[in-house]
Amino acid sequence: MRTYLVVVDESPEAETALRFAARRAAKTAGAIRILALIPPAEFVQWGGVQATMEDEALQRAEALVTSAAGTLTDESGIRPSITVRQGDPVAVVRHTLEEMDDVAALVLGAAASGHPGVLVSHFAGADAGKLPCPIMIIPGGLDADAIDRLS
Repeated sequence: MRTYLVVVDESPEAETALRFAARRAAKTAGAIRILALIPPAEFVQWGGVQATMEDEALQRAEALVTSAAGTLTDESGIRPSITVRQGDPVAVVRHTLEEMDDVAALVLGAAASGHPGVLVSHFAGADAGKLPCPIMIIPGGLDADAIDRLS
């Protein structure tokens, strides 16, 4: 089955990318995998404080993907698979792509203005020729009607 890997965070462009991927998956009988990234924890001298910070980051990421998955299922009927990982965002995405052999495309949302985002810059730039799948960059400025029309 064709799987669209969508990286989500709390940004509006991530919602746009997820909507686009859901529409594509529905039209191509594909699947969605949501990847939520937890940035690497900054070193804190006191272990208990660091553990609490890491736990809070995990809880935020899990709440984010649960919400995104619920919206996706409600709107498209597709039940996504969910992955939550901590680490350098570029390395985590690359590792996830290496693990999965059924990825039809990496779907990323670009910011509506300014810098498009770290992952978009990296995977559409220096690393573009090394990807094991196509990359779809969804402009963050697209409204729901445009996404539905284009997907």
